[in-house]
Order: sequence, then structure tokens, then C-alpha cells
Amino acid sequence: MSFLSLLAALLLEQARPLPRRNRFFLFFAHYCAELAHRFNTGRYREGVIVWIATVLPLVVMIAVIYFLLDQVSLLLGWAWNVAVLYFTMSLRQFMDSCGELAQALRGGDPGRARQVLARWRGADADSDAIARLGIERGVLVAWRHVFGVMFWFVLLGAGGAVLYRFAAWLAESWGERAETQVFGGFARQAFAFMDWLPARLLALSFAVVGNFEDAVYCWRSQAANWAPLSDGVVLASAAGALGVRIGGDSRPELGTGDVADADDLPGVIGLVWRALVVWLLLVLLLTVASWVGA
Repeated sequence: MSFLSLLAALLLEQARPLPRRNRFFLFFAHYCAELAHRFNTGRYREGVIVWIATVLPLVVMIAVIYFLLDQVSLLLGWAWNVAVLYFTMSLRQFMDSCGELAQALRGGDPGRARQVLARWRGADADSDAIARLGIERGVLVAWRHVFGVMFWFVLLGAGGAVLYRFAAWLAESWGERAETQVFGGFARQAFAFMDWLPARLLALSFAVVGNFEDAVYCWRSQAANWAPLSDGVVLASAAGALGVRIGGDSRPELGTGDVADADDLPGVIGLVWRALVVWLLLVLLLTVASWVGA
């Protein structure tokens, strides 16, 4: 069931992707900001209470709906899983943004490339760093919008997918802003805990489908220089697997070989696709094993 749900959601998202600024995402972004505005007293304890009171009821509700639908019909339970995954995964966003960025750079239009990157990551960049920042952003988006969701869905079902995405929203909305640093401390810690294993599994996947030796070398020797550490693990492994260098410009340098340029952006798409195939095959094997065991 997990494999079929993931496959259907990925195909649906490829055929009919959600717009970047859709009402669903805008609502939750506004909701997260409103929670911080109403309850942020500058204390860690309030952040813990609000996080639990916000996330757990939503996750339980999603899980209960799946349970009830599954009791009525396996098809209804499957359809609910597909719907939840459709709204929590964003593979097409990664592909379209990487492709648009590569096209602008290859076409000799750095102005358009900067606009694409600024829209994608929410900040401007120097022309010399566009390709590097695009690769970094692409890898992180693929990890958090696809692989992290997949991991928690397989582990906990539809509730796990929602738990991961909502934890990511709260960590970004509360934990990365100066005015909510203390209040969002628990949100950062909770998301870092949830990300620890998926990040390392993805780094291992990049090594398997890319340059294994360089990916493992960069992971072991360079990841610790990057903050947060899980970001460093994924980015270092990806850079090593691709044989390029990213980072730099007052940030730790990751990877080997030449500095990444526009020609390396399609390679990121290929790396993510190969890793995704590996993950889907593993989920398929787990699904078949559960059927045989039953």
C-alpha cells in the first residue's frame, strides 16, 4: 500500500503540480506566523506547548481519518494516502526550478537566473554563485519536500507525512527568525531529530547512485563544517557524488573537483531521480515482504 500510494502521488504531482503559491501552502504559512504572533512570549516553554498543541491534534486527525476510511474500503484508505502525499510532496517544484535556472544560465541570461533563484530561495545572489546556490537549494528542497516526507510516510503513514511537513514549516517559521529564536527552539530541535536519519539515508543513497568514494569522503570530512549538521551531510554527499564544489563565499566549501556551474544543474536532477528510484524500490521490497509475511 505504501509503494502504490507513493507512486500514485508522484505521478499525480508530475501530471498536475500544485502552484508554488497555492492556497494550501499560503494558509499554513500564515497560520504558523499567526501562532508565533499570538503566543510568543520569548520563552522556550511556551514554544514547546504550542508546538505540541498544534502538531499532535492535526497528525492524530489525519491518522484517524485514514483508519476510518480504510475500515470502509481499502481503496478509500489508499485514496486518502495519495491525497495527503500530493499536498505534502513537491518533486515537481524541485525539477521545474532547477530546469528553469539551468536554462537561464545556459542562455546567457544571469538577470533571469537571479530572479528564478531569488523566488526559489527567498534571497538574491551574486551572479558567480547562482549555480552553486541553485544546486544547494535543489538538494535541500528534494530532501525535505520528497525524501523526508517519504521516510515518515513509510514509518507512520499519512500522519507521519503531515507530521514531517508541519514540523518543517514550524522550524522554518519560528526557529530561523530572530524574534522567535527562543520560542522556536523546540521546533528546531524537534525537526532536527526527525531529520537525522532521513538525511543520512539520503546521503548514503547519493553515494550509491553517484561517485561513492568521493561522496563518502566529503560526508565524513566536510559535513561537520556546515550548520546545521544534517544539511552538511546531505550537501557534502551530493557534491561528492556529483564531483563538484559548492559553498564558498564565506561559507564552508563542500565537494571535490571544479566549482559547480550551469552544466551541473541537470546532474542534480539526475542524481535525485536515481536516488528516488532506489527509495521506491526499497519501499516496494518492504511492501512485498509485508504481504508475504501476512
